Amino acid sequence: MKEKIIKLTIGIFSAVLLLTFILSGCSAVRSSAEAVTGVADGQAIEKNLSGAPSMQEGGGAAVETTAAAAMSNSGSELYTEAGSADSAVIQVISTKLIKNASIQIEVEKGTFEKIFFQVASLADQNNGYVSNSQSYSDSEGNMTSGQITIRVDKANFDAVLNKIKALGKVKNVNITVSDVTQEYVDNESRLKNLDSQRTSLLKLMDKSVTVKDSIEIQRELSNVEGQIEIIKGRQNYLDNLIGYSTIDITIAEPQAITESNQGGFIGAIRRGATGALTVLRVIATGLIAISPLLVLAGIVLIIIWQSLRARNRKRKKLQAMEAQKAQQIK
Repeated sequence: MKEKIIKLTIGIFSAVLLLTFILSGCSAVRSSAEAVTGVADGQAIEKNLSGAPSMQEGGGAAVETTAAAAMSNSGSELYTEAGSADSAVIQVISTKLIKNASIQIEVEKGTFEKIFFQVASLADQNNGYVSNSQSYSDSEGNMTSGQITIRVDKANFDAVLNKIKALGKVKNVNITVSDVTQEYVDNESRLKNLDSQRTSLLKLMDKSVTVKDSIEIQRELSNVEGQIEIIKGRQNYLDNLIGYSTIDITIAEPQAITESNQGGFIGAIRRGATGALTVLRVIATGLIAISPLLVLAGIVLIIIWQSLRARNRKRKKLQAMEAQKAQQIK
């Protein structure tokens, strides 16, 4: 009887332990599910701090992400969708375009000088100036063609070009547009960085205590200031090209067509005489070119001729002597 009671007690105790273990496992599973749900919804973070330090890091990342998103939304007026500072600067700075043109026009005969000065006046009337000009005259001394380069305010570029087209018959027009916005923005960013470096170096200069430090800082400061001056010079050059458009104009009167009188008998005689003179000129040029060789050949021929002549004399003299000896023997 006692044994049955003991076995029953042990069984009940084992069942209670098993039930307790099962309930503990369910509780742990429920806690894990709540932890996962808390991360997804942004809740129950504090409940899991003691048992899940990685959850704390995840919560911090979530907070930083939320803050970054808020800052992105609040600063949408300053930054583009890409979120880069350079893109923001590009939005603030207007597009930088360099517009140039070249045009060739033909004007009526005798009007070149008038049109030429009208183009120069167009530059003055449109806040510009003449940067270069050339003119050419014909065989009679009259100005009939030339080139003029003007620079006008970019706002008046199209109007001035249309006025030039109206001055004569347009032969050729070429318009080029260069976008230098990116270079301009890059230079502005470099200037800001270099200016910050210069400010820092000036502060270090005030705090330097040794001569060696002062010299090194001064050398670096001079390098930075030199780069600043170079970039500023480039920016000024770009500003000038952007603010003033260049227009190259070629102006010319129509060329006179000369009539040919080379037909008929007289024309044939003239062509024949011209051909004969051309042949004689070629022959004379060739003879002059080979004259040193002819002189040398003449000298060689004279030496050979003298040698042959001397040999003939000697032969005749020997023949005479032999004939004389033969007579004496007889």
